[in-house]
Amino acid sequence: MRCVPWALGIAGVLLGAAAPTQAHALQQEPAVSDSTYGCIICHADKRRAFSQGVHAERDIRCERCHGGDPTAIEIMPAHAGRFLGTPTKLETVRLCSECHADPDQMRQFGLSADQLAEFRTSRHGQLLLEARNDDAPTCTDCHDAHLIRRTADARSEAHPTNIPFTCATCHEDEALMGRYGIPTDQLERYRAGAHGIAVFERRNFAAPTCIGCHGSHAALPPRTREVTDVCGHCHQTLAHEFYAGPHGAAARRQAIPGCLACHSNHGTERIAFDAIADLCASCHGEESTMSTLGRALQEEILRAEEELHLAAEAIEEMAASGRPVEDERFRYVAAFTAFQQFAATQHSLDIEHAEELGRQVRSNTGVIRATAEAHAEERWEHRLLLIPIWFLALSAVAFAAFKLRELRLG
Repeated sequence: MRCVPWALGIAGVLLGAAAPTQAHALQQEPAVSDSTYGCIICHADKRRAFSQGVHAERDIRCERCHGGDPTAIEIMPAHAGRFLGTPTKLETVRLCSECHADPDQMRQFGLSADQLAEFRTSRHGQLLLEARNDDAPTCTDCHDAHLIRRTADARSEAHPTNIPFTCATCHEDEALMGRYGIPTDQLERYRAGAHGIAVFERRNFAAPTCIGCHGSHAALPPRTREVTDVCGHCHQTLAHEFYAGPHGAAARRQAIPGCLACHSNHGTERIAFDAIADLCASCHGEESTMSTLGRALQEEILRAEEELHLAAEAIEEMAASGRPVEDERFRYVAAFTAFQQFAATQHSLDIEHAEELGRQVRSNTGVIRATAEAHAEERWEHRLLLIPIWFLALSAVAFAAFKLRELRLG
């Protein structure tokens, strides 16, 4: 087969007209529509996709990965020499690592050069590189082979809102996961959990996706002794309190799976304050010392929560009556700040600290409610003072009416 020159020109014009309008894409226009670049004659769709990715910005072209002669306009010469058509999964890892495992090439972009080393330690890498199992993903199963976008691009497979779906491509495949005894409901549970709600509904991209807990290239489920440390990447204070309490000691000797003793892994549900005692009893029994401690902690938290609720109502009532409430709102913030610290105390199970926090809440809410009660009494007293005034006013009106009537009759 021979590609004629006029066909090259037409292909170049068409591809040039369809190129992206972004500034970085325009800079790569010659690489797309260059009429001496033979690859685009047969592979125009691949080249156009490639031109929109980050590799094209550095003028990386087809031959960098596939070899061959891009200046040739015939198939045989173009595919001669070190030519690689569609690489296997193993070949893909080798190709990507030629650049991405080279610190000299990666440091200029601020990218890590240890992806290959991490991939080797992952379950995916063990299956592919050691067991030669093609069920395992390679680089292009998670990143598009040609259209590779930055992770900050919402269209990228590695963007936080897309990562769970990228992983679910395989992990929701019941036939594939069934061969390894892996459940396929992770995405559903994640989306319903605290982390999924933070990412998808609140657009909080600091919340973890799959790679936040499992790693990206070193994808592995945390071991039992590692769970609390993995959660502690984000929840540092809670991890510190957890290790300071009785559960921390149990986690160190791997008697419990750290945070997963009370929270599920993908669901990451919050434990409601009124469910603390039942949760303790589910492991320790109703009459155990730990269950008694759990009930005491729950009662302290619920009491403080009710105090906050009543204080908030008192502030709103005073504000509605026209009284300035700046001082009361300041006290409420102090009480609420103390209340928030119960989250840490839940993990340390330090009942003495919980009682101290409860006192801090009540000392502030108590002042607010006392102020509201005093204000209510003042308003009632003012109403009482108005009674004789109204009585005198009505008497004066009645007397005037009586005198007017006498005058008319006389």
